[in-house]
Amino acid sequence: MTSILDGETVMPTTTRQWLLNGHPRGRGIEDGDFKLAETQLPDPGAGEMLLKTHYLGFDPAMKGWMENIADYVAPMNIGDVMRGSGICEVVSSNGGKFAVGDMVFGTTGWSEHLVSNGEGLTKVDTTLSPTAVLSVLGTTGLTAYCGLFKIGKPVAGDTVLVSGAAGATGSVVGQLAKLSGCRAVGIAGGPEKCKWLVEEAGYDAAIDYKAGGVKEQIKQHCPRGVDVIYDNVGGAILDDMLANIATNARVVICGGISRYESGGTPTGPGNYFNLIFRRASMAGFIVLDWAAEFPAIRKRLEGFVQDGRLNYQEDIQEGFENAPETLKRLFVGKNRGKQMLKL
Repeated sequence: MTSILDGETVMPTTTRQWLLNGHPRGRGIEDGDFKLAETQLPDPGAGEMLLKTHYLGFDPAMKGWMENIADYVAPMNIGDVMRGSGICEVVSSNGGKFAVGDMVFGTTGWSEHLVSNGEGLTKVDTTLSPTAVLSVLGTTGLTAYCGLFKIGKPVAGDTVLVSGAAGATGSVVGQLAKLSGCRAVGIAGGPEKCKWLVEEAGYDAAIDYKAGGVKEQIKQHCPRGVDVIYDNVGGAILDDMLANIATNARVVICGGISRYESGGTPTGPGNYFNLIFRRASMAGFIVLDWAAEFPAIRKRLEGFVQDGRLNYQEDIQEGFENAPETLKRLFVGKNRGKQMLKL
């Protein structure tokens, strides 16, 4: 760790890192899937910087990275530093692209300190809390925006149905739908989350899947059918949503929380033939495809927050040693909004 002695900053020579120690295929994440290690830090070479991590961000997709199922990112090997996003401070620089004291964010991995040439990192530039760059202005907010508008293409008067609606991404989707003049209905687990969706996130209605009867509740709250589905769950929930699509519906496949405990890829939905009957379309996407538009989208999302039209939640745990437990919170529904960890 960095310390101050006699007015001088003493740079760390080692750092703690969480390494991948297991591929959790076909099961939930276990403590043994990670290994805490002390690693020697190299001196920053020409154009490199020493960074100190202040926050880590967590997303359900990280389990897919651990399993090596997602082929849009490089495979992870046993012993690799666990992949993930973070917010870091530039502690020292050897001609690097950022100045000492700058806060930057991007893919950092689970490491208390790291040496980087700045590739894949962006300077924190927001009037909101710096943590917003990992939540509403980060991958979750960008995913909500791009999935809804690039794939879902809502128009005023549409009914938009969101699964995993109380999550960091889902909660933003519904609010963006409302800003577009749509009716927003969310599916979440438990009365507390459903209450937050309606009272704080502005959803028109919320369906508690833990209470059962999801298909019937969808029919009740979406009497004219669903024009846009934004699915973060998959499995039986997706099947129930597909049973209620309107003519020319657009189905956005963002994630599949239901498969993360069992691993593998889920079987196709039984109601997929409704896509034919309703002349509907279903598409998946990777948000990185619109990376060139991220700066402009972030500014737009920030404007919505500033003028009070977009609310967001952050769930911030503390302590680097708690990184594995913080990730596991995502898969048991403990998080409220974007899951993060303060080091």
